[in-house]
Amino acid sequence: MSEQKYATLAVHAGQHPDPLTGAVNVPVYLSSTFELTGIGTDKGYDYSRAGNPTRDRLEMALAALEGGTSGHAFASGMAAIYALVATLHAGDHVIVSANVYGGTTRLFNMIVQHYGIEIQYVDTANLDAVRAAIKANTKLIHIETPTNPLMVLTDIAAVCEIAHAHGVEVSVDNTFMSPALQSPLALGADVVMHSTTKFLNGHSDGLGGALIGSNPEHKDRFLLVQKAAGGIMSPFECFLVLRGIKTLPLRMKQHEENGRAVAEFLSTQPKLKRLAYPGLKSHPQHELAKKQQRGFGSMLSFDLGSRDAAGKFLGALKLFLNAESLGGVESLASHSATTTHFALTDEERAKVGITQGLVRLSVGIEDKDDLIADLEQALRAV
Repeated sequence: MSEQKYATLAVHAGQHPDPLTGAVNVPVYLSSTFELTGIGTDKGYDYSRAGNPTRDRLEMALAALEGGTSGHAFASGMAAIYALVATLHAGDHVIVSANVYGGTTRLFNMIVQHYGIEIQYVDTANLDAVRAAIKANTKLIHIETPTNPLMVLTDIAAVCEIAHAHGVEVSVDNTFMSPALQSPLALGADVVMHSTTKFLNGHSDGLGGALIGSNPEHKDRFLLVQKAAGGIMSPFECFLVLRGIKTLPLRMKQHEENGRAVAEFLSTQPKLKRLAYPGLKSHPQHELAKKQQRGFGSMLSFDLGSRDAAGKFLGALKLFLNAESLGGVESLASHSATTTHFALTDEERAKVGITQGLVRLSVGIEDKDDLIADLEQALRAV
């Protein structure tokens, strides 16, 4: 997909003028119910849990951006991941990337496993480990690439080839890259998942999640979960994501430029014990990032060696806000052990490499020189 085509798609996909009024922006249909035309007949809508015109437009846009057959908008990223596994059965086996977002681990360990679904965490960057983990009852491999917050990549095309040879589906959490920088379906994945709260919305003012399927069966499956479980995105939240998508290509260019500049600066700082950013040649999977991504994004993490050092650094920041979440226009910094991965035990965090000194940055679209100056002065406090 060329950049020009993608930029045009972001502005226009699902966002055609309203046929009733000619409104250029998609109307927000704040109606829970719709008048029926008769017994068992309607004008396309009957109840907003089952379908809403504003949500339809967003779902059209999401499907177009990811090259899928259908998009499905949910109330949060976690609601989307829950929908991904909601139609599995007791006895089914799911393989999950070893160091995924802590909320995903919490959902799978504390809720999904209680339904008799077996969850196995595997280093999906290791293709031999993926092959070895597949069983006769494996139904899904869910990968997060790059992972949150350690920026470990999985070769999407290679995992899909392995999985499909065994009749197993592959889902990819594409939140960190966004559709602007990575297209998992084009690499062979079956389903793409997003927390739309992040780069797709882009303004830190709305929660949401999405699944994009690659075949008609996915449409039926995820629509059933939307109707039956009801964790759908509200019309106004859909409007916010539609608004954000229009500027996604522009924002991602600036995020990317700033992310690279910040990573280059941090790579020269002796106080950092470890720096993870796939755009650096020192990253062990730099070549894979170049192969399957259209850029390196603006997410990175580094280790300052101790909780005390991380606390001093976060407390000294002025432009970077000490806050959870990511992907907004403003730059954020967070302490992963007490935010994204707080739900894990000390042993679980240690196993995947979430140390007390680990700091994650979401680099925004401010002036890169100002951001670097802020990081430089904060490091002096360590």
